[in-house]
Amino acid sequence: MAYSGVEVENLLNESIAVYFKEHVGKNYSLHASKDIGFDELLNDKMLIVSAIRTGIPYSLFELIQKYSSFSESEWATFLSISQKSLQRYRKDPDHFFKSIHAEKIIGIAEVIRIGLDVFGNIEKLKLWLNSPNHALGKVKPMGLIKDSYGRELVTNELIRIDHGILV
Repeated sequence: MAYSGVEVENLLNESIAVYFKEHVGKNYSLHASKDIGFDELLNDKMLIVSAIRTGIPYSLFELIQKYSSFSESEWATFLSISQKSLQRYRKDPDHFFKSIHAEKIIGIAEVIRIGLDVFGNIEKLKLWLNSPNHALGKVKPMGLIKDSYGRELVTNELIRIDHGILV
């Protein structure tokens, strides 16, 4: 089923709220008084740490995957796992990504969120991600978001673009 960006974001917010109530809240007493959505998660490092340590359920990853418009193959590359593993996880409704993968999922979600704020839509963001970037040593930003240092470089460049600082 195809969803619009707004529908996916609404589903993402609902899923994150349930995830924090049912899973993270059992281990961490953070913000128990309010629903936590996508923006709240990405803007609060303590929530991010809690989510990483708890693990990310496949159902939440799937919504982040739809939100990003990255293919299963691209996500497998980002997470350094095989497509077969992702397909196997999809079949297991109780699968939680371990911390190492949860951290990458959330980190890439942060890049996507910042990129959407800068470019306004996923198509323009993906065009930028897949174009060699002079400020990044003529490397395509897409090739850098696999690890934390690369994501930091890409995020910093997006912030510079947002502030009008072009190289």
